[in-house]
Amino acid sequence: MHAFSKLFKTEFKLSLRGMDMFIFAICMPVVMVIILGVIFGSKPAFEGANYTFLEQSFGAVATIAICAGGVMGLPLVVSDYRHRKILKRFKVTPTSPVLILAVQVVNYALYSIVSLILVYATAAAFFGYQLNGSWLRFLGGYFLVMLTMFSIGLLVGGLAPNSKAAGIYASLLYFPMLIFSGATLPYEIMPVGLQKAADLLPLTQGIKLLKAASLGLPSDSVLLPVIVMIALAVICIGVSVRFFRWE
Repeated sequence: MHAFSKLFKTEFKLSLRGMDMFIFAICMPVVMVIILGVIFGSKPAFEGANYTFLEQSFGAVATIAICAGGVMGLPLVVSDYRHRKILKRFKVTPTSPVLILAVQVVNYALYSIVSLILVYATAAAFFGYQLNGSWLRFLGGYFLVMLTMFSIGLLVGGLAPNSKAAGIYASLLYFPMLIFSGATLPYEIMPVGLQKAADLLPLTQGIKLLKAASLGLPSDSVLLPVIVMIALAVICIGVSVRFFRWE
């Protein structure tokens, strides 16, 4: 526990110095909430809806930090540490190299949780937002999305042959999900054809899950997203454990 705590403090300070996660996981979601609140205010999500556009978009914006940390941050850090032989050095010490992976996961999870709190606080303080559904159900979905996105990140970072390849693979996953899953560009305003394409993205399914939880929609409406997220997490974790490249 002492080794974990010491390593976590070091890695967290390094991530703050890099500023990437602070910008994309902390600042960007808050800015998105403000933009949505200013543009749409308390307008209904669609004609006849009993909830506002912001209420509908809250779960989507809350996933921005998860996507940034899990799909972009984790692969780049893991591949970089392997390239610099940090993972290899850990293998010849009493401390397991798994420790540094656990530290990175907790680090990005912390960013995601802080981001969620700030997004909610901003929406509530400036636009009167209130979660219509169950917080327990929403948080359960939130951590499921986090588990799935982080498992994808570990898979990419663990299997990429080098840092350059990891950056390319991570970008090919990160930017389409960030833009087309509904995290930034609202899913509801997309053309039908683009919506069907976006449905193939795992984050889209996660956002549907969170949207239903935040709006208090029936649980059976998100059965497919739950199955997809769990199956994807199991597959990615299983492949990562089996084929992870330590050096």
